[in-house]
Amino acid sequence: MAEAPKIDPMHQFLIHKIWEGPQFDVGPIHFDMSITNSVGAMLIGAGLLVAFFMLTARQKVVPDRGQAVAEAFYGMVDKSLVTPIIGPHGRPYIPYLFTLFCTIFILNLMGVVLSVGSLAGQTWTFTVTSQLAITATLAVLTFFSVFILGFIKHGPKFLTLFWIPGMGVIGGALMVVIEMISYFVRPVTLAMRLFGNMMGGHVVLSLFGSFVVGLGLFAFSELGLNTLAIIPATLSFSMIVALTGLELVVAFLQAFVFTVLATVYLNEVVNFGHGH
Repeated sequence: MAEAPKIDPMHQFLIHKIWEGPQFDVGPIHFDMSITNSVGAMLIGAGLLVAFFMLTARQKVVPDRGQAVAEAFYGMVDKSLVTPIIGPHGRPYIPYLFTLFCTIFILNLMGVVLSVGSLAGQTWTFTVTSQLAITATLAVLTFFSVFILGFIKHGPKFLTLFWIPGMGVIGGALMVVIEMISYFVRPVTLAMRLFGNMMGGHVVLSLFGSFVVGLGLFAFSELGLNTLAIIPATLSFSMIVALTGLELVVAFLQAFVFTVLATVYLNEVVNFGHGH
């Protein structure tokens, strides 16, 4: 009887080196310039983005399909996010928000489309946004960029964002603490939401993939009642197809939600002190 391979659904998230680079120390800090599977996936994602926009930035009067897709994404960030949430003063920040959306979306999409490389114990693909270090970096970069921008534009007055009028001195002081905690927890929620959705989806896909492989090997190991195992194997494969479609939707939605929240945080800075 053929032995089913041992499947570890968490193995796909392990980082390993694919190219040994130079290593050196700068004071107490150690630098390792090796290329890992995570770095490799990010380089591929960046290359795909650059290639896509180089090929679609034609500015044709009648756009082809590629240009139409690029313009649709840009129009979504501009007309569906920045203009309704921030208003005309938000246009200088469209390039950052558009880059943020495209980066997260392409990395999510690569993780889903190439997830077959993580089935049956394989490790030749990697989902970058399933790593908390990556999503936390994006969240912290976005959050503190907005926070620093608030001080640049408004100075110390920006701290009044945490003060709720009409609460009195004691009540106001307590609310300042609560408001600051809720404000500075934002990068945590940003990072965890993206990380949790991408990691959870890939774990489920890997589990159903292991069912397909294990039950399939059992079904064809010998004739008899074993062949009935092809039924749950087929059902597991159908679940993989359905979940892959769902993950494609999630890949877009998570990039969109991340960008929406970044836009909302920018609105507090750009339209500070008055409603929009």
